[in-house]
Amino acid sequence: MTAIPIELEAPDIEPHRRSATGVDWVHTFDSGKPGPHAMVAALTHGNEICGAIVVDRLLRQGLRPERGKLTLAFNNVAAFRRFDPSNPYASRFIDEDFNRVWTRETLDGTRRSAELSRAREVRPFVEAADFLLDIHSMLEPSPAVMICGPLEKGIRFAFDVGVPEHVVSDVGHANGTRMRDYGGFGDPASERNALLVECGQHWERNAERVAWQATWRFLRSTGVIPAEKAATEIAEPAAPQKLIRVTEAVIASTPAFRFARSFTGMEVVPRQGDVIAWDGEAPVRAPYDNCVLVMPVPNNVKTGLTAVRLGRIEPR
Repeated sequence: MTAIPIELEAPDIEPHRRSATGVDWVHTFDSGKPGPHAMVAALTHGNEICGAIVVDRLLRQGLRPERGKLTLAFNNVAAFRRFDPSNPYASRFIDEDFNRVWTRETLDGTRRSAELSRAREVRPFVEAADFLLDIHSMLEPSPAVMICGPLEKGIRFAFDVGVPEHVVSDVGHANGTRMRDYGGFGDPASERNALLVECGQHWERNAERVAWQATWRFLRSTGVIPAEKAATEIAEPAAPQKLIRVTEAVIASTPAFRFARSFTGMEVVPRQGDVIAWDGEAPVRAPYDNCVLVMPVPNNVKTGLTAVRLGRIEPR
């Protein structure tokens, strides 16, 4: 894999360890006024530091909700504490992906791992939240995307937040459930709602900017922060949003999987049947016209895992 410059500096979050909640690295502030409970989560993966920069900054600034409650959380701190700019890929997690354990069966089960232990600590706050923003970034340089899940309520929420340009509606991952899909977030009958923002490549400067903008817009949308206060931090979006509905995932079945050309994400393959990639000697073709490539993994494809997701642009 080509080395990618580390343009962001991991923040010192040690001052935020102790919390009145009784759970380290998780802080809840209650306005004392009726309103929703909004949660902003960072470090679901330990090397995705743009979210940590945002949550650290908000805590240092002393941000408090004007109504309802606000929880600011650092999730997989154990993995983050291993972050080393000389080997930045090594600290995504300790034992397993923190963002694939979010079912009641898994959390209530007897299996143990570093990530499950931490997820069980964070779980009460996730279950208490009416609204969740989970801040992520990507392995490869790629346009930022807002992941809103398959439900109409998530799509509406993403468009209400208003950034980034690309809104991706999907059903999650076959190898485990994400935090943004957990419980009421994934229930169409529940008013609880969650978003996951992928802010760009892990360590590029722009990922921090996207994370900051998405967070303030999320806080404005939930109403825990007044619109006029949020407006002092919010910039106009660069482009109108568009919705991409994921239809399928391309799984690499051989170690010789390779893309037909260089893709960075959100490219539109114009014609059904155009070759997107080769899996060994077998071509992988676009299943329909104007097929969008969502978060391809061109340099780190592993057999049995997703190489790219395919989607359609839907009018909105």
